[in-house]
Amino acid sequence: MKTRIKELRARYDLTQEQLADKVGVTRMTIVFLEKGKYNPSIKLAYKIAVALKTTIDDLFIFEKEDLI
Repeated sequence: MKTRIKELRARYDLTQEQLADKVGVTRMTIVFLEKGKYNPSIKLAYKIAVALKTTIDDLFIFEKEDLI
């Protein structure tokens, strides 16, 4: 799964640490999310979307193989 977290974080001038603090996770969780190495819970996805002023659909890019 690809994400736009890094792109949107940059738009709002947030560091990984700042975003992590806003959503209640560690910086490493944000690192893994940005690299596509971690699939968040729906609750975490929602918190990140709210923090980055977007929707879950706009934040995460699902590809066909991700859904299999």
